[in-house]
Amino acid sequence: MIKLLFVGDVFGQPGRRMLGKTLPDLRRDVDFAIVNMENSAGGFGMHRDAAEGALRAGADCMTLGNHAWQHRDINKLMQDPENYPIVRPLNYADPATPGVGWRTFDIQTKEGTERLTVVNLLGRVFMDQVSNPFSAIDNLLERDDLGSVFVDFHAEASSEKAGMAWHLDGRVAAVIGTHTHVPTADTRILPHGTAFQTDAGFTGPHDSIIGSDPAGPVARFVTERPHRYAVAEGRAELNAVYVQIEAGRAMSIERYRAVEEGVEADGL
Repeated sequence: MIKLLFVGDVFGQPGRRMLGKTLPDLRRDVDFAIVNMENSAGGFGMHRDAAEGALRAGADCMTLGNHAWQHRDINKLMQDPENYPIVRPLNYADPATPGVGWRTFDIQTKEGTERLTVVNLLGRVFMDQVSNPFSAIDNLLERDDLGSVFVDFHAEASSEKAGMAWHLDGRVAAVIGTHTHVPTADTRILPHGTAFQTDAGFTGPHDSIIGSDPAGPVARFVTERPHRYAVAEGRAELNAVYVQIEAGRAMSIERYRAVEEGVEADGL
């Protein structure tokens, strides 16, 4: 059995700080930790410092999303898989796309060695157009050497995320959504053994609008004009999901949330 922790989108410096404070203790109770680092560098993408901070905290694998290419040094990191276990979205049509969209790990558990494949998919509804994520995962699952499969589906629409989970029910161990930054309360195991949650939530500023200082988004809504968005400051929160996996199926799934103490929240 694999005890797995998945941490939702790390957002900016507050999210990296919270991850550094929290993950080392959480990591002791699980066999493997996956962290979505899509927004870890100033709210957009991941750079080397963010990646190295996550690895020091205990991340075993880092997934991305629609901002994967925001920082130039991500290409170099993806070319060093031994030191940077990164999984970018699978469903890019160009075969020359840097990095990999799935990665298989042999994990040492109390029962022995277990195989786990981590897949990152990118949704298409209300997002930039990429290749069909349903076809991409179907093609991958034709392989017989993947072991248990965990899918981070980085997508905007709840319906698309649910559609993916039901499409894969019984074929993968878990489909957990990311991107919208708000944890959903639909945590469950589908009839054929696939754990699902529409969105894991994010790891970042608690007193914010999905990570940004409220002043910018509020001004945009009120004035109908563009306004600068800045990463919010103050206390941070961490949202995650625990999944126990046995023989390619989920045995349990549980939401986890922590809010940082001892950091004063800023107002507008």
